[in-house]
Amino acid sequence: MSGASGAILGIRLLQVLRDMSIETHLVLSAAAKRTIAEETEWRVVDVEALASVVHSNKDLSAAIASGSFRTMGMAIIPCSVRAISAIAYGITDDLISRAADVCLKEGRPVVAVVREAPLHVGHLRALTQFAEIGGVVFPPVPAFYARLTSLDDFVNQTVGRVLDRLGIANTLVRRWGESQHDGHS
Repeated sequence: MSGASGAILGIRLLQVLRDMSIETHLVLSAAAKRTIAEETEWRVVDVEALASVVHSNKDLSAAIASGSFRTMGMAIIPCSVRAISAIAYGITDDLISRAADVCLKEGRPVVAVVREAPLHVGHLRALTQFAEIGGVVFPPVPAFYARLTSLDDFVNQTVGRVLDRLGIANTLVRRWGESQHDGHS
């Protein structure tokens, strides 16, 4: 989790993955810790407790910084423009950018839930560069056809779509053509 707005998206992803018994490795930037406190009722220690393993963003020797450590991929949720820029241009001076760089070089998906608007041309260039090196730019955009009725619905829909992109089956997403009550929890 980087320091962009939308901390609840990362928290919900951790909850869902924990409930699915999928091992997670959490890295929180300093700004992410601040955003959690500003945007949610969660304490950082409680968010960390949702993860299987917690790494310091300064620990470039963590297992996830090595290509030999096997993963399904990586979600940066939420993802700041600073984080996406570092990854896009190979500035791997913290664990978030290093782990993402490793996933990309190993051909594993890196899904960046970028939370910034509006975007200027510098942001767009960094996002394009990230996509060109294999990253998935995934702004949290509501699926209006799903007729979401609450912020919780929106969070679940976004998290479900991120899981889809990582190849993890889930029932959080109301898919096109499903009725209001099919496959949506």
